[in-house]
Amino acid sequence: MSMIGNLRRLSDAKLATLFAAPASIGDYLEQEGSPDDGDDEAFADLDIEKAWHGIHFMLNGSAWESRGVLGFLVTCGAEIGKEDVGYGPARGFTSVEVREISKALHPITKEALLAGYDAETMDAQTVYPGGWTEQADDDPEFMEYFVEQFEQLKDFVDGAAKEGEALIVFIN
Repeated sequence: MSMIGNLRRLSDAKLATLFAAPASIGDYLEQEGSPDDGDDEAFADLDIEKAWHGIHFMLNGSAWESRGVLGFLVTCGAEIGKEDVGYGPARGFTSVEVREISKALHPITKEALLAGYDAETMDAQTVYPGGWTEQADDDPEFMEYFVEQFEQLKDFVDGAAKEGEALIVFIN
C-alpha cells in the first residue's frame, strides 16, 4: 500500500468545528469540493504523493524529528481527535500557524532542498518510500519529482497563507 501525503486548505471556523467534533474528520476528508463552487465551506486539496517523507527529511535532516514549523508534514500541528484517517490522525494548523509555515518555506530554494538529500541516512532512518541508495544521486528525473512536489507544496501553503486559511495535513 502506498502512503500518500495530503493537505487541505479550509477556514479557521471549519477547522474549529472539526476540533470540536473530531469524529467527523473521516467524513469531511472524503468530501470533494472546490473553492470555485461558491460553497461557504469550500476547500482546496493537494496530494504530494509519496514525496511527503522525503521532503520532510530534506527540510529537517531527520525522518521523524523536525526543525520547528518545517516539520509540519510529519510532526507538528494539533491532532484532530484520534481517528485514524489512513496512517494516524489528521493534524490541523490555524491560519496563524499556516502563515508561519509559509514564511519558513518561502526562502527555501530548489538547491537548498536538494542539499538536504542524503540517500544513506534516508535509508538508515527508513524514510518512505525507501530505496534511496538504489536511486542515482545524479538522476535529474528522480530528484525533479521531489522538487516539483515541493514547489507545489510551497505554492499551496503560500496560497493558504495569503487567503488567511487553515490547513489539515494527513497521510492515507
